[in-house]
Amino acid sequence: MSNVKYISAADFSNVVADDSKCYMVDVRTEAEHAACHVKGVELYPLQDLDVGKVAAVIDEKTKGKPVYVLCKAGGRAKQAAEKLAGRVSSDIYVVEGGTDECVALGSIPVFVSEHQHMSIERQVRIAIGGLVFLGVLLSILITPGFIWLSGAVGLGLMFAGITDTCIMGMLLARMPWNKA
Repeated sequence: MSNVKYISAADFSNVVADDSKCYMVDVRTEAEHAACHVKGVELYPLQDLDVGKVAAVIDEKTKGKPVYVLCKAGGRAKQAAEKLAGRVSSDIYVVEGGTDECVALGSIPVFVSEHQHMSIERQVRIAIGGLVFLGVLLSILITPGFIWLSGAVGLGLMFAGITDTCIMGMLLARMPWNKA
């Protein structure tokens, strides 16, 4: 039975130096992965993660090697690692700071596309800002009842903060423009 452990990007760079000793998993969207990823990482987007199937694939490919899970900054990697914990025979490590930290460190081999995609986090901020503005605008121009739209968005933000799960981010990740 495995449990989730954490590793800094600096310590991860020592592991990646000999990638035969590890198995790397990226849980970002296809578009994020296509834009930039650590070389040698396998893509299993969190929004599509079938834990049973992925755990079976990981066990088959790792043969006991540790599994390192990455996302953009660490939040989705933690969620994926917790879902996989106990389902795989290998130890699972979340790379703190994710792909962003690996790129910033400079010692970890990464692929960076010439075509940059907008991150899910940025898309969420745009969508939330637009919905709040729309709710306020409609409540002024049409009927005060539209202010509830802004209130609902606020509750969604509280839910996301409390649970560390962003429903809007998961929905946006499924949009066609976020597919590679």
